[in-house]
Amino acid sequence: MNTALRIATYTAALAATFGAAYGVGNVVTPVSTDPESAAPPHAEHADTPDGGGQAPGSGDDAPVGGLRVSEGGYTLDLRTPRVPAARTTELRFVIRDSAGRQVTAFQREHDKELHLILASRDLTAYRHLHPTRAADGAWSTPANLPAAGGYRLFADFTPAAKGAKNLTLGADLAVAGDYRPAPVPAPSATATIDGYTVTLTGSLRPGTAGELNLKVTEAGRPVTDLEPYLGAYGHLVALRSGDLAYLHVHPNGEPGDGETGPGPDVSFTATAPSAGTYRLFLDFKHRGTVRTAAFTVTAQTAQTAPGAEPTSSPAGEEADGGHGH
Repeated sequence: MNTALRIATYTAALAATFGAAYGVGNVVTPVSTDPESAAPPHAEHADTPDGGGQAPGSGDDAPVGGLRVSEGGYTLDLRTPRVPAARTTELRFVIRDSAGRQVTAFQREHDKELHLILASRDLTAYRHLHPTRAADGAWSTPANLPAAGGYRLFADFTPAAKGAKNLTLGADLAVAGDYRPAPVPAPSATATIDGYTVTLTGSLRPGTAGELNLKVTEAGRPVTDLEPYLGAYGHLVALRSGDLAYLHVHPNGEPGDGETGPGPDVSFTATAPSAGTYRLFLDFKHRGTVRTAAFTVTAQTAQTAPGAEPTSSPAGEEADGGHGH
């Protein structure tokens, strides 16, 4: 084969190779010059600068937490990212500052320096734990998670450093075992737990603060002697289904303020960062025992559901709640 023929043959082969590669590339990931369509996957769920997040097209800027492992110069370092199911295991973690040092000083909020929340990705299992801190800043707590699968761990705290803000950092936790996914419980306005019935009324709407009222009864009688728990007559955590964004929900009133009674009604003010499905977990204390009532709530915009009110779902038989003290 002469030189000219060899060059022509090589050029044709090279062109065929690049043509095939270009075809494969177009099949797998089409190239777009549109900046919006070229955004990275899940960009619509990216955190806002203040650490929150919002759903695509929601237009809301209500802050949420738990979507980041690092924020504001602080990082959640989970030392036990994998644990077995249905077995008591020691969870260990530290909070690090921007220099990588373990943080040893925190402000007390709701009677604790740090609140630790664990929830399964399907939002059927929930734990509110109170870990202990060693002098070097290492946190630890025993935990027993009922089922295998993916979980999210939330550390809610405020560093003692001057000007520090409250943060909720999140990290993924894998629970080993036979994984059996479950759907999020369907909405209903009542939850039952250990003979108590909790009824939810109120409004959870995207971008708008609304009041959620929870009424606690036992055997049909209003409970009027709730005991303070974490500085209030109830503690409410809200998690968004899907990404498990963590909402800060604030109680209305507190024990001893001269206006807030010990039940049967406990109210909170909350703002949903987007339309969607949320799980609400109410911890309340009566006769020395803390119990958890869980609800599924649908937050809808006026455009998608004119005049719609949120609904909720019972947790008594469907959600697994737990506490650590």
